[in-house]
Amino acid sequence: MSVPTLTRLRRAARTVALRGLVALLAYLPLRAALHLASLVSFVGWRLAGTTRRRILDHLAIAFPDLGPAEREALGARCLRHLTWLVAEMLAVRSYDRRLTDYVTFSPGSEERLRGALAAGQGLILVTGHVGHWELMGRRLVRGGVPCAFVARTGTSPIIHAFLAGFRGAGGFDVLLRDDPGTARAIIRTLRDGRLLGMLIDQDTAVQGVFVPFFGRPAFTPRAAGDLALRFQAPVAVIWSRRRGPAPGDGHELRVEIVPYDPNRGDREAESVRITGACTALLEGAIRERPEEWVWMHERWKTRPT
Repeated sequence: MSVPTLTRLRRAARTVALRGLVALLAYLPLRAALHLASLVSFVGWRLAGTTRRRILDHLAIAFPDLGPAEREALGARCLRHLTWLVAEMLAVRSYDRRLTDYVTFSPGSEERLRGALAAGQGLILVTGHVGHWELMGRRLVRGGVPCAFVARTGTSPIIHAFLAGFRGAGGFDVLLRDDPGTARAIIRTLRDGRLLGMLIDQDTAVQGVFVPFFGRPAFTPRAAGDLALRFQAPVAVIWSRRRGPAPGDGHELRVEIVPYDPNRGDREAESVRITGACTALLEGAIRERPEEWVWMHERWKTRPT
């Protein structure tokens, strides 16, 4: 069925606008890009009705004690955080030389990360869409940590091309889930003693289990637990959070090791326990900074049968 002319024109206009915004932000200094992003989020919160309603609905599930005005303010800050996140990626050339100052580790986190890698069995690094997850890999590579992250192919060709360019310039490998060679690349990454990053905070079409997330069962990817038990690799959870409320305050990475029993007879139960423990740490991080998570995502979409 052919696409109506008006729809094609709207899509073309959005594409032109998006490309123009990308080009503008890429050549702006960081603070200017962040201020422009704040304006975009201010306008977007008022115009993007579907996204706003979805954010508010999910905040009501996670934080039932908040009143409507509090959820409205929190949702607006969430959208502002996400526009800042994009601006920081687009304007990265303006601060890339001082990336290690802009993205730092919390006390003890870098030592825990390097200590886990020192065992030589690789490291399963579990994370989510918390804080600035895209800068995380770039910062790890800049600190001399070889790593690969599993990701999915984006639905928008423009966004996919942008992310591919940003990640490629960051120096870390991206293993796309729908690439037939990814399974072998995952095995090679762990056998080479490298870090394998996996995001587990989305309800996606992968093998998963139900674990608690904000008091409700949430369908959660289980590959991190399964791979840890198969290769006896250590597991750590990492997340990012902004160091302050102002644009350009930078980010801090926190790392926590997740202990598990590699010799437990019931491997299924242990894999579920690992998944639940990782999810609990991510939930704790989100509760600390709820505006720094993607509340438009339908986290509880899949229901237990």
